[in-house]
Order: sequence, then C-alpha cells, then structure tokens
Amino acid sequence: MQKRLTFFLLLLVLPLLTEAQRYTISGYATDESSGEKLINANVYNAKTRQGTITNNYGFYSITLPRDSVFLTVSYVGYIPVVYKFYLNRDTTLNIPLPLEGKLGEVIINGARIESIVDKTQMSSNEVQMKMVKNLPVILGEIDLLKTIQLLPGVQSGTEGTSGFYVRGGGPDQNLILMDGVPVYNVNHLFGFFSVFNGEAISSATLIKGGFPARYGGRLSSVLDVRMKEGSNQKFKGDFSIGLIATRFTLEGPIVKNKCSFIVSARRTYIDVLAQPLIFIVNKQSQSDGYNDHLSAGYNFYDLNAKINYIFSHKSRLYLSAYNGDDQAYLIDKYKYEDKSNGVTTKHSSKDEARLKWGNITTSLRWNYMFSNKLFSNTTLTYSRYRFLTRMAYEEKQNDKLTGQSRFDYISGIYDIGSKIDFDYIPSPNHYIRFGLNYTNHQFNPGVSLYKDKYEGSTGIDTTLGNKKVFANEVNLYVEDDFKIGSHLKINTGLHYSSFNLKNTNYNSLEPRVAVNLSLSSKLSAKAAFSVMNQYLNLLSNSSIGLPTDLWLPVTDSIKPQNSYQYAAGFAYSLTNQIDISIEGFYKNMTNLIEYKEGASFLSFSDDWQQKIEIGKGDSYGIEFLIEKSAGKFTGWIGYTLSYSNRLFPNLNGGKEFPYKYDRRHDISVVLTYKFSDRLDLGLTWVYGTGNAVTLVSDKFEIASSPELSNNGYSSYGQGLAGSFESRNAFRMPSYQRLDLGINLHKQKKHGLRTWSFGVYNAYNHQNPFMLTIEENENKPSKLMQYSLFPIIPSFSYRYEF
Repeated sequence: MQKRLTFFLLLLVLPLLTEAQRYTISGYATDESSGEKLINANVYNAKTRQGTITNNYGFYSITLPRDSVFLTVSYVGYIPVVYKFYLNRDTTLNIPLPLEGKLGEVIINGARIESIVDKTQMSSNEVQMKMVKNLPVILGEIDLLKTIQLLPGVQSGTEGTSGFYVRGGGPDQNLILMDGVPVYNVNHLFGFFSVFNGEAISSATLIKGGFPARYGGRLSSVLDVRMKEGSNQKFKGDFSIGLIATRFTLEGPIVKNKCSFIVSARRTYIDVLAQPLIFIVNKQSQSDGYNDHLSAGYNFYDLNAKINYIFSHKSRLYLSAYNGDDQAYLIDKYKYEDKSNGVTTKHSSKDEARLKWGNITTSLRWNYMFSNKLFSNTTLTYSRYRFLTRMAYEEKQNDKLTGQSRFDYISGIYDIGSKIDFDYIPSPNHYIRFGLNYTNHQFNPGVSLYKDKYEGSTGIDTTLGNKKVFANEVNLYVEDDFKIGSHLKINTGLHYSSFNLKNTNYNSLEPRVAVNLSLSSKLSAKAAFSVMNQYLNLLSNSSIGLPTDLWLPVTDSIKPQNSYQYAAGFAYSLTNQIDISIEGFYKNMTNLIEYKEGASFLSFSDDWQQKIEIGKGDSYGIEFLIEKSAGKFTGWIGYTLSYSNRLFPNLNGGKEFPYKYDRRHDISVVLTYKFSDRLDLGLTWVYGTGNAVTLVSDKFEIASSPELSNNGYSSYGQGLAGSFESRNAFRMPSYQRLDLGINLHKQKKHGLRTWSFGVYNAYNHQNPFMLTIEENENKPSKLMQYSLFPIIPSFSYRYEF
C-alpha cells in the first residue's frame, strides 16, 4: 500500500519537477549601432524548433527545457545571430543585431526563422521603411501612406492623395496609431502628402482583417506606426532638401546606454516659391490699370520628438510627441480714389480666405517587467485635431471702417486617455495579451461664427451650430496566440467596449479568431473571423483632401457602425526569400452614414443628425501577393479583385449602388534593386479600374430647379433639371501610372551623401481626376475629362552624418 502511495505521489510531483527544469530566457533585441528596439524580430531555438517574437518594445521571453540551446535571432535587413549555451537557470540576454554588410557576432546561413507560413496573423503587412525611402514618389517626398496604397486590398482615393480605403471601407474606418495614439487627420497639402515623416519612423504594420483582440474601434484596418527612439550610442543625424520641402533629424544619447532622444522636423517652402509668381501677377494687374494687391501662401510643417530613459533592466520610460499644421491663405486688397465734386475720397477693400488644420499627439509610456514572463506597458495619451475655415471681407473709406463681414467654421476632436497592456508568455506555445483602455472624447461638431456689420446698420454677431459633446469610451481585451501540436496555431480573443455620452450608453462584445493550419513546411492554410464596432463617424464631402472632416460620436438615434468580417487563404514560401499568399474576404457593414443629397458641412442646421442618411454596405474579393523581402532585388506584385456596394433607403431610390471607391481590378508592381552601395533603383507601376461616379443622363426644362432628392432628379441650373439612371453607375476611365527613381550614394569624409532623382507618371498618362458635362449652344453635350498630374520630374539631396 505504501509503495502504491509513493508511486502515485511521484506521478503527481513529476510534472512539477519537469516544469522546475524549465528556464526562461528574456531580454531585448536591438540595433547594434543605435540601440533602437527591433519590433517583431524572430527569436528561435533551432534545437527544439520553438520560438517567439519581440513585442512593440523589442522585448521577448521564451521558456525552454534545461538543455543546450541554439538561440537564433533574425530580423529583415539585419544579419541573423546565434547564441550557443547550456540553459540551467533563468537568463537575461539582450541581443544586438548588426545591419547587413557588417560582421556579426555569429553569421548563420540557412532557412528563415519564421516566414508568412508560420504566422497565425493573416491580412497583415509589415512595411519596410528602407523600401519606402527608396521608392519614387510625387515631388520626391517620402511618404509612408503612398507605399501603403500599393498593397493589395488597399486603394487610393483620387489622383495623388494620401488617403487610403481598405477592403471597401471608408477613410474613417482606418485606425491610425502613432506610438499608440490615434491620429484623426493624416493629410498634408490638401491630401497629397501624409503627416508621417519617414525619417522619424521605426516600423509600420497594416492589418486589413483577422484583427487581434487588442485592436478595436474601427471597421476596416489598423495602421500601427512606431516612431524611432533615438540612438543611445552616438550622435547622428541627416538633412534633406527637395523640390517643396526640407527636413532635418538629430538623435543621440543624453546619457550613453541610459537615455536618448530624437528630434525630426519638416517644412515646406511652397509659400516662398510662390512669391515671384504673385509678384508678377500684381505687377501685371497694376500695368493694366487695376490697383489690386494679391497675397497668398501655403505651408505645412511636422515636428516629431521623443526621449526615453532606462531606469533598469525592468523599467523604461518614453515620452513622445507630434505637432503638425497646414495653413493656406488668399488675401486680395483693392484701393481706388473717388475725386468727384472736387473731393478726394479714398476707398479700400480686403477679401480674405483662410484654411488651417493640424494635429497634436502626445504619449507618456512606462514599460515594466514584473517577471521574465510578464511585461507591462502603461500609457497616458493626448490627441487633438482641429480645423478652421475663414472667409472675411472689409471695406474702408478714408481709412475708416465702413463695413465688414466674417464667417468662421471651426471643428475638431480632443482625446485624453490612459491604458495598460500586458504581455504574458508562460511557454513557447502560448503568447497571452490582455489590457484596459479608457478615453475621454470631446467633440466639436462644427461651430459657425458669423459677423456682418455695415455703416448705418445694427449688425449681426451670432454663433450657429452644435454644442460640444463629451463622451467616455472603455475597452478591455484578452487574447492568446497558442499552438496545438506541431501543425495548428490559433489566435483567439475577446474585445469588450463601452461608449457613454449624455443619457446614451452602448456596449459591445467582439469575438476574434484566426487559425493557421500547417500543411507542410512551406504551405499553410489560414482563416479568420472578426466582429468590429465603431463609435466615431466621419462626415466628409470632399474628394480632394480638403480638411472638411467632422468627427462625430454615435447618438441615441445614430447607432454604432458594425461589421462581420471573414477571411481565408493560403500562404506559401517559394524560397527562403519569396512568399506567396492568396486571400479571399467578405465584410458586411451596418449603420453607415452619408450626407443627404445637397447637404454639406456648411449647411446651416441646428443638428448634424438632420444632414445624414443611414444605410449599410458589403465588400468582398480576392487578393494575391508575391513578395521578395531580402537580397539585392526586393519588392512585390499585388492584385486585387473586389466589389464594394452601399444601400441607403433614401438614396438612389432605395436601390443598391457601387461605393464611390469600388475598384474592380487593382494591380501594383513595386520593385527595388541595389546594384551596389553607390547605386539603387526603384520602380512602381499601378493600374486600377476607374472610380464609380454619378453623371446626368438627361436634362429637361422646368419652371424652377428642384432641390436634390432621392427621386433621380438633380439641380442642373436655372430653368433646367437633370436626371440620372442610378447613383455611381458610370465608371471613370482606368487609372495607370509608372514611377521611376534612382538613388546615388557616396561616402564622404563625415557622412553619406545621397542624390535622388525621380519621375512621377513617366509615360505621361492622362489619368482622370474629374469628369464634367459641358454644354455648348446648338451643339451636342460633351463629356470632358480633367487630369491633375502630367509627367513630373523631381530630385532631392540628403546627407547623413
């Protein structure tokens, strides 16, 4: 009996003894030369074929049996290294990786540690900033979002803009994070450039579907952008001069290996370049006998700053901030003298139009390791987006103000938030994440200030529009990325959110699951399902990037946007450097909003809810991608076949119609080739089915023009009305463009000099920007196409020191 009891106790204790013989290796993966943390680097024990990846702060943790270890660490663009040792205790191991072209601690040759086949996450793309910098872009300005637009499943808006539309969704359905803080408007130069300064970005990941539970609040995509931390080894920097902008970056240690900083700034000088042209216009006006004086200008700037401090191996503090503004103005002054009746009277007037918009984001983050398996990140955040539209007029007589009027339209959104996230890695078979997020929103849905006063009148001074709205949002999540056996990986989780404003409260429980079934060492099948909810809405009636964006919350009558999303596909590793993927997706969306026919942000209405319609939509399609991510020759070829539709009861007669950016076929070819350390080339070619637009199909005379409505009639001019058969029933001509770029590098005594030359739209294809129907008396109507950008050469000079 005693022997049986002893044997039974041994059976109970044996697993504990076995677990006791397992030890944890943890630490950070960094860039050897700068100390920058490497996000999503692969950490892998070649002996047991168990591995993990670093998190958004470069931290990793892997628990292995007591035994010899061949710990291999790899990251795209860096030389893999391997550490060989006997694991008999918990070990802290910080791993510096050397850039390609430098001698590493140990250089290994062989298969990649983790490919697209191994990853549970699907519908995700990690954007290499090295490629972003090497690709040709319009006017030579490096732009992350221009590269994002080249990925399958992602579409651009109109010609040259930096907005993007993912799998049939709208621009408000993209959650764009800068160091974990939402950015509500990413446009510079009326949408032609984005707010992301390429010199300040460390990494960028786009997720189009199969969303992990840690993300929430949008329906279509997540773009997670992480800023550089700054070198903690040595001072370095760079500056560049291009056709329309100059940028400068400086980084280095405040205390070596302890505290570092980075500051990066960019500013355009379009306002300066425009002055000679304005001078000519004014001189010509005066020579023609007019006394007009025109002044105009436009500029934008960006400022990124970040500082971090290492208290200990377990504790680190980060403070990062972004500030950016656009401003455009046009002022026309006119003077003349009236000498009637022998009396000279001086008259003057001034017309002013002004636009100003911008963002501020700030985050204070504290990393703390509770143990070598539990990592935490606590964050305080602030975000602000606002814009101002002003139109003003004043007139004077003998320098005395005799009349003035002014119209200001002001809108914006302010967020203050806090969150805490945990990464718990109990074993190589489980990676658990959980956390809590709270945000206080303040919405300014649009306030119009109107002043009108003339000599002899009482005048008007009034404020119209909506009052400020305050709301509270809470998000909780838990997810686990785990393995079952050697062939099945699953990421599953649950996201809970609550949104409260005034007397309205919404709650949402969103399940997420993604599955990766390994069919062989080179082939895997993947599938994912996500439920997403969105409590914020964007009202925008501009297609050319004007900042008329109204961010608005849900109300008791405007329900949260909702989507059910499905994706499935295959991933195949053709070689160690080439991956192929094919995915099918379906997305069903409800509670979408659109402006009513004829309504806009300038419509004088007491409540914005009176300006909109509520409907639903769906999108589905197939995406194909072949990508080569390493070697001298890198790039990808992507193809998307997709459909995107909308259905609003009070639009288009209640019939389904194509979404404006429904694009049936979308092809992108992105290539870079490094001939040597002194020369590399970049090429992009894109083709896309034309956007869907609404055109008048017939016109007829009427007594008076009717208001726009849902009955198929539209205002067409005095005494005329036009009818259309269906909303967005006409297709613009297809879009295609070839861009070419060359970079010439030369190592100088104190740094690296780079000349970049590019050609946008190399074969000068006339791409459609706008279609109009032009009327000529006694002649047939003509459909006219207007194009925006012909072939545009560019150059820039960059110096790294």
